[in-house]
Amino acid sequence: MSTKIVIILIGILLVLFAILGNRKGSSDKGFLNSKLVLTFGIIGVLMIIYGSYSSELVNYNTQMEQVSIGKKLKIDGPVEAVKVVSPIDKDSVDCRILTMGVYPNGHEKDIWVVIRPTDDRYYPQSDHTNTSYKRDGEWQVVTRFGGDKGEAYDLIIYEADSAASTFFSNTIAKWKEADDYPGLQLAEMPAGAKEVERLVIYTSKNCRGVF
Repeated sequence: MSTKIVIILIGILLVLFAILGNRKGSSDKGFLNSKLVLTFGIIGVLMIIYGSYSSELVNYNTQMEQVSIGKKLKIDGPVEAVKVVSPIDKDSVDCRILTMGVYPNGHEKDIWVVIRPTDDRYYPQSDHTNTSYKRDGEWQVVTRFGGDKGEAYDLIIYEADSAASTFFSNTIAKWKEADDYPGLQLAEMPAGAKEVERLVIYTSKNCRGVF
């Protein structure tokens, strides 16, 4: 159970205490002091609001999330392999970008974007579909950076089989549940994920604490 869910539950309990404490007994007085009832009620409501609006129970972050697009690479001729179109190598990007690319006809494996910041750990990127969205020879996924201005990232593209995709998806789900994103060590990367391209990207602004 995540910290945010615990905050919501405690908030609900405090509100219930306030409601029950305000009920009058035979002496026509509440079970709890009126100031205590008010305090419990206010704190409880604030905890519920905070927990809800900082978790996935209220999806306002996703609805309001704005992504930018980096520089684009021009592709000439037929596409013969999975390739990144945007951003380009050595590009400076915002905290949230849309990583986009192309794939050849008949390509069936999932495409994953993984970033490796200066902590030398690997962070698979996803939106609501987890894997990169694929259609009509193009793919894309929202990619988020959380470091200092000018920090260098390896942006790595993987082709993944079903087992590797499941591993990445389950890993992201566990991180979200715990509200903790420790990254993966190289030895933890699944064998079914094959690196197909690697770029170096820099953050154009301070992204620390944005997400």
